[in-house]
Amino acid sequence: MTQSFPRLHARTRRFTLGVPRDFTLSPQGDRVVFLRTASGTDPVTGLWELDVATGAERLLVDPRKLGSDEENLPPEERARRERAREQAGGIVAYATDTQVNTAVFALSGALYVAGLRGEGGEGGVRALPTPGPVVDPRLSPDGGQVAYVTQGALHVRNLATGEDRALAEPESDTVTYGLAEFIAAEELDRMRGYWWSPDGTALLVERADDAPVARWHIADPANPGREPTRVGYPAAGTANAEVTLFVLGLDGSRVEVPFDDEYLAGARWNRHGLFIVTMPRDQRTIRLLRVDPATGASTLVREDTDPAWVDVHPSVPAFLSDGTLVWIAPAEGANRLVVGDRAVTPPELEVRGVCDVDGDTVLFRAHDGDPTRIHLYTWSPGGEPARVGPEEPGVYNGRLAGGTLLVSGQSLAQEGVTVRVQAPHRPAVPVASLAERPGLDLRVTLLRAGERELATALLLPSWHRPGSARLPVLMDPYGGPHAQRVLASSNIFLTSQWFAEQGFAVIVADGRGTPGRGPAFEREVHLDLATPALEDQVDALHAVARQYPDDLDLDRVAIRGWSFGGFLAALAVLRRPDVFHAAIAGAPVTDWRLYDTGYTERYLGDPAANPGAYERSSLIADAEKLRRPLMLIHGLADDNVVAAHTLRLSSALLAAGRPHTVLPLSGVTHMTPQEVVAENLLLLQVDFLKQALGS
Repeated sequence: MTQSFPRLHARTRRFTLGVPRDFTLSPQGDRVVFLRTASGTDPVTGLWELDVATGAERLLVDPRKLGSDEENLPPEERARRERAREQAGGIVAYATDTQVNTAVFALSGALYVAGLRGEGGEGGVRALPTPGPVVDPRLSPDGGQVAYVTQGALHVRNLATGEDRALAEPESDTVTYGLAEFIAAEELDRMRGYWWSPDGTALLVERADDAPVARWHIADPANPGREPTRVGYPAAGTANAEVTLFVLGLDGSRVEVPFDDEYLAGARWNRHGLFIVTMPRDQRTIRLLRVDPATGASTLVREDTDPAWVDVHPSVPAFLSDGTLVWIAPAEGANRLVVGDRAVTPPELEVRGVCDVDGDTVLFRAHDGDPTRIHLYTWSPGGEPARVGPEEPGVYNGRLAGGTLLVSGQSLAQEGVTVRVQAPHRPAVPVASLAERPGLDLRVTLLRAGERELATALLLPSWHRPGSARLPVLMDPYGGPHAQRVLASSNIFLTSQWFAEQGFAVIVADGRGTPGRGPAFEREVHLDLATPALEDQVDALHAVARQYPDDLDLDRVAIRGWSFGGFLAALAVLRRPDVFHAAIAGAPVTDWRLYDTGYTERYLGDPAANPGAYERSSLIADAEKLRRPLMLIHGLADDNVVAAHTLRLSSALLAAGRPHTVLPLSGVTHMTPQEVVAENLLLLQVDFLKQALGS
């Protein structure tokens, strides 16, 4: 029986299951190790390998044969997956040695090591005894030892002798060694808390103490007998965790690495040296420091500043073969690739990230003026940036090692993700995607809307004949920092197209504050996350309506969104009821004082110093303005945007006598991977919108 889109969308975790990901190329470029589930509806991820010469794939590790148990994960692993927005189970992360001969991974809290060069099969996989459940295991560069975190302690196990010892143990229940603290993982894209030295004799290790962090309690009202979960949540204007760094030697030595800034944004330790990236609390400066591992002393390598905020690019620092620094920094209105002290990309090329450095060849992602298309480029000394990979407009990522180029990407011309591996002087070979087909007839038109030429997409029903009828309009944005919704990628529009099939003209617009249009465009929301974002949704709506006057009914306009998009949706009906006639706000931030330090203070500053910025961006004071139907949806287990946001807005609406709908999701976090929940959420939203708009 054919499954409905909502059911298939839920079962496939938004069509991410079966898609190959997390690629590791061997240094010679002859093998690719990657993760993939066994089908488009299988949520258990296995470890795979591709032989580049033959194109043959083999399953290295099947988690089910090892007794995968997703119900009994360590709390630290659950938290890591939530921060990473991990959709699947099984082997969701792995690490290899430099030569990609061995891999390690944690499965249901147990530690496993797998040989990658043998005949394969589970015979090459063995479990290693540990004193507790394991999080984030990583091999030494030579593959002889594995480090891991258990119960807040950092352990190292010698694979040859079996010796296992703790290099650092927590001094209290608020201390962890080797784990990224909340702000690093949630807001700085730093998911790790320790780094091996190139010779495998020492590690740079983060010690995080969240004793200063305020304690919040996340209850499960559907199960009143359960104790509330007590979490440290650093809300805007309050204390962060105290982060310190140490170089821990396998010989028992311990050298502190002091740094003056609030945030550790990143670290690299390779043959070119030990480097850390730091930022002060106001995030207006980013510093790259070289550290002497013997003394802990550091010297400044590079410092960039911005009057609003600086951007963190997790893919740098990187280095050429001679140690020349590869960096990303703004100049002449664009983020540019900087090698040494020189920007090597033109201002017309907006650099999005560095993928790899293979010898002296830098592989990076960028676009040349159209933010909906992100392609791959290479640069080498003495040359100019050159585009590589498919010519088809799309969104691409890649890896490069030993001259072998792996390209993964999506476009509007085809469904799903495609992955191809191109070795020198060999035909390209694919890495198979096993994802399900959505079964939708995608009807997307990409536009540049309004005087700001906002990247905008219009989706009409496949059955709609242009000009035959005016359709109710559904705005479907994210609309805030960190995320683009308008890209030349089919998968990103699947849910929007499904809503279109229900009888809506759907508009997706990226306004000021969203990435891809350069630093100045992003910083238009400095000290005001509400006004510019909302103005741009209105401008995009009206601009599209001028182009399609016979297809859009501006007397029936709704808006929906999740997270920042939920904030924007609620904001729209509160402040512009003349434009928006109904809204669905999922997991919305309603009072930015309740959101975390790293994100909120970057855009709005310190709430004590800039109270006006928080008032401009809050929804609570607008509650009495509600005149339109509003549905609020929130997971009660959400530890990112806590349910207090929705509950406080609902209380303010009730106090003002404003009717509204609240849909609490018991046991649901900021993600909604539960199949029944995810399916019915889509169906309930359509019913609400049709009733609210009289469709």
